[in-house]
Amino acid sequence: MPITIKEVTTSKELKNFIKFPYSLYKGNPYWVPPMLLDEIKVLNKKKNPAYEFCDVKLWLAYKDGKIAGRIAGIINRRYIETWKNNYARFSYIDFIDDTNVSEALFGTAEKWAKENGMEKIHGPLGFTDFDPEGMLVEGFKELSTFGAIYNYPYYVTHIEKYGYQKDVDWVEFQVKPPKQILEKVDRIATIVSQKYGLKILHVKKAKELLPYGREIFHLINRAYKDLFGFVQLTDKQIDLYIKEYFGFIRPEFVPVIMNSQNKIVAFGITMPSLSKALQQNRGRLFPFGFIPVLKALKKNNMADLYLVAVDPEMQDKGINALLINETNKTFIKNKITLVETNRELETNLKVQAQWKGMDARQHKRRRCYMKTL
Repeated sequence: MPITIKEVTTSKELKNFIKFPYSLYKGNPYWVPPMLLDEIKVLNKKKNPAYEFCDVKLWLAYKDGKIAGRIAGIINRRYIETWKNNYARFSYIDFIDDTNVSEALFGTAEKWAKENGMEKIHGPLGFTDFDPEGMLVEGFKELSTFGAIYNYPYYVTHIEKYGYQKDVDWVEFQVKPPKQILEKVDRIATIVSQKYGLKILHVKKAKELLPYGREIFHLINRAYKDLFGFVQLTDKQIDLYIKEYFGFIRPEFVPVIMNSQNKIVAFGITMPSLSKALQQNRGRLFPFGFIPVLKALKKNNMADLYLVAVDPEMQDKGINALLINETNKTFIKNKITLVETNRELETNLKVQAQWKGMDARQHKRRRCYMKTL
């Protein structure tokens, strides 16, 4: 039977769109399910502020009457305005190992993008840089992380067959943190603190970080503005991220550095790994799925590094030593023995230089693909 492509227009179809990967990757020991509630909110036009400046289409592929794949097309108007590129994005790409299915999915997204005046299409990219992005091209037998894309190796063969080429790569490292405070890093951290009048913000509860939420995200906007494809977050988006994610934060895993005027100049966000907890609860927090998540947050030997941001005016001044030193203290206290760095642009040598003095291995690589329409 021929492959049928259907645009998602009903709540039932949206539910099927969201749940398709849960069946496609069932039993896969490396896939980490996203939180189902998060997926529903992100694709809800009324709850995701990105819909205010993004044109979005979702499609499902059917083979023999069964769902065989999915894809989303996104035209981010703020991206086009910022980078002066008439590029569409493809996202939420998943399919069975059937080239008829994948070709129909990509062909549909490409046709839509071209009809809307786009010159190229690239991805997988989400609405914003805080959504999962980058197709996995290395590290298929490594445990994935919360908020990262996992895909089967055949995805790479399919997409390259259709003329997609590398746009940019991200690399990821697994790091074994030091078992004791590094004397050199501690010394540099002390010197930098004294020289620039810096201090660590100490809070005990996540809610104590809430007043600093907007300032943290505004710092991200400044620090990331020149990175690949970054589009600054709006206040509505910032407020949503604060509301959604600050409740999960363990403050001791989030070193925040302030200057003498009590302004935030740098921070890092790490978290105890939720990978195994989400595999256990299949991405569902209710009715009892929150239990393994809470356990993972309290007792865990693995951690994920999510974000590091340093004010542009304070970069190249050794402030990273402060972040590393504080994070190491937390890891030692909590008996963290493995850390996932998550994605880093392969060209961001400054960030990667941090792992050279540690027991680290580059174990994953993910790629943004591009095709001219």
